[in-house]
Amino acid sequence: MIRAGSNFKKIFLCFALISVSETKAQQKGPNILWITCEDISPYIGAYGDKLVKTPNIDQLAKEGIRYMKAYTTAGVCAPSRSAIITGMYQTSIGTHHMRTNGVAKYQPVPPYSAVIPDYVKCFPEYLRKAGYYCTNNEKQDYQFTAPVTVWDENGPAASFRNRPGNTPFFAVFNFMITHESQLFMRRDSLRVNTDSASVPPIYPDTKTVRQDMARLFTNIEIMDNQVGELIQMLKNDGLYDKTIIFFYSDHGGALPWMKREVLERGTHIPLIIRFPGGKNGGTSNNELISAIDFAPTVLSLAGIRIPSHLQGQAFLGAQKAKENRKYVFAGRDRMDTEYDRVRMVRDPQFRYLYNYMPEKPYYQNIEFRLDVPMMKEILKLKEEDKLNHDQMTWFERKPAEELYDVNNDPFELHNLANDSNYKAKLVELRSALQTWTKKYGDMGSLSEKDMIKKWWNGNDEPPATAAPEIIKSNGGVKIRCATKGASVGYRIGKPEAMNKAVEHTIQTWDASIIIMKSVREGDKVKGVPAWQIYGGELIKLRRGDTLLVNAMRIGYKPATASFIETSGH
Repeated sequence: MIRAGSNFKKIFLCFALISVSETKAQQKGPNILWITCEDISPYIGAYGDKLVKTPNIDQLAKEGIRYMKAYTTAGVCAPSRSAIITGMYQTSIGTHHMRTNGVAKYQPVPPYSAVIPDYVKCFPEYLRKAGYYCTNNEKQDYQFTAPVTVWDENGPAASFRNRPGNTPFFAVFNFMITHESQLFMRRDSLRVNTDSASVPPIYPDTKTVRQDMARLFTNIEIMDNQVGELIQMLKNDGLYDKTIIFFYSDHGGALPWMKREVLERGTHIPLIIRFPGGKNGGTSNNELISAIDFAPTVLSLAGIRIPSHLQGQAFLGAQKAKENRKYVFAGRDRMDTEYDRVRMVRDPQFRYLYNYMPEKPYYQNIEFRLDVPMMKEILKLKEEDKLNHDQMTWFERKPAEELYDVNNDPFELHNLANDSNYKAKLVELRSALQTWTKKYGDMGSLSEKDMIKKWWNGNDEPPATAAPEIIKSNGGVKIRCATKGASVGYRIGKPEAMNKAVEHTIQTWDASIIIMKSVREGDKVKGVPAWQIYGGELIKLRRGDTLLVNAMRIGYKPATASFIETSGH
C-alpha cells in the first residue's frame, strides 16, 4: 500500500530504480488504474464541499467525468468489495455478512471463506488471460480467500512498474487512511477547522462531534496527497495520458450512523473517471451507477467479452448497456456480532427500504465503532436525555417499510411509506425490489450457520479442491483438476528455488484454521515467477524445470502438485 510521507517516498524511489522499458510490441488494450479509498461519501471539492481541500482529486475531476449518482451494494467494506471483485451481488453468492473471516470477538461464527458459485471468478482473472498485468496494492477483503491466479502481484510493493515491457496493466492502489478506524487511531495534527462547518442534523453539535469531523476531513486531505503522488508517478513514467483512471470509495460513511447503513450516507460514493487526453473532461454524469457495474465496465473498456453471469452492466466501452439503470440496489446483513437484514432500492430521487427484522432498532451495539469518540458521547447524551427527536430516531424500532425523497430530505429523516401521496412510488419501488430478489436470489433468507453447513456438506471444515493432475502430452504437460470451477495456477522454475516455493506455499496455508491463506505475491520466493493462469494449453518444459501447480475453487481448501522434467534439453 502506498502511504503518505517517507514510506511512500521509499517505495517511489525503489520503483524509480526499475527500468520501465518500452518494447516494439504493440499494446493490445488500454491501461486501467483504480485509485480506491475507504469510507467516504463525496466529501471532496469536486462534489461541492467547501471545507475539505482536495486539489489533486479536483484536478482529476476537471480532466475527467464526475459521476453524481454512484452507489455501492453495501454500506460496509467486505460485502461491497466482494460485489466489486466478482461483479455479483453479495446477497446472491453468500458474501453478505460483515465479515466472514475476521477477528473472533467481532463475529458469532467461526471464520470461513465463502463458497461462491463455481462459475464465478474474480474478474482480474479474465484480464490476465487476455494478457493484462494485474496488480493489487494491497487490500482484498473479498469475504473469501482469493486464488493465487487473481493477481500477478498482491502486496505493498505491487505496481504496474513491475510489468514486462509495455504490457497493458490493470492496477489497484487502495488508500486506507480514511477508514473508520483512523478516526480513533490517528493522533497527528488536524488540518481542518470545523468551527464554521454545518453539523449534520443526525448529530448533536458538540466539540467531540466537530473534532471527529475534522479528523475525517484531515484524513481525506492526506489521502488526496497520496492520490497526487500516485498521479505524479504516472506522469513521470509517461503513462498519465495512456491510462484510464478510476477514483472511488469502497462505500460511504466513516462516521456513526453513516457507515454500515444502506441510506444515502452509507452507499453514495464519489466516482471520477479520467480518459487519456482528458476526453470529456470537466463533465458530470447523472446516470445511476452501481459498483456492481465496475467489473463489466473494465472488461468492456479492455475489449474483453463480458461473461453472461455477471449481474452488473457496463456503463462505458464497446459493450455499454443499451439502457441506463432505473434502479440501484443494496443490502445490509450481519454487522460483526449483530444480525439484521435490510434491502434497499433507489431510483434517481427516492429510496425504499424493506426491513426483514422490524422488531429491532436501527442502532446496533457494534463494539468496533465504540472506539469512535463521538459514538461514546452520543450514547452518553442519549442516557442523559439530551438528544433531540431526529437524533433519537436511531435508537427507535424500525417500521417494515421506509420511503424517502432523498432530493428533498437528504438525511432521510421523514418516512413517507404511510403517506398516501406517495403510494404509487412505494408500490413501484417495492415491486422493483421484489423483481430483483426473484431474479438474483437472496441468501439472507438462510441462517448463516445453515448456509455454512450447506456449503461444507454438514462437515466442520470446507471441502478440499481435488489434487491437480499433471499429465505428459505431446512433448509437454497438461494440467487437469476434477473440481468444477477451480482456478488453476502454475509456476516454472529451477529445482532449488521451486523447492523453497513449495515449502513457502505449504507453510503459508495454515491448516490449524479454516481459512487457507493464499501465497501473497508481495512475499514471493526469490527466483520464482508469479503464478500463471492455466487455460488448457500445453506447457513446454526444459530438462531440470520444476512445475508447481496450485488449484483452488473459491471457498474450498487449495491443493498443490509438483513435477520435475527429467527429459529434453
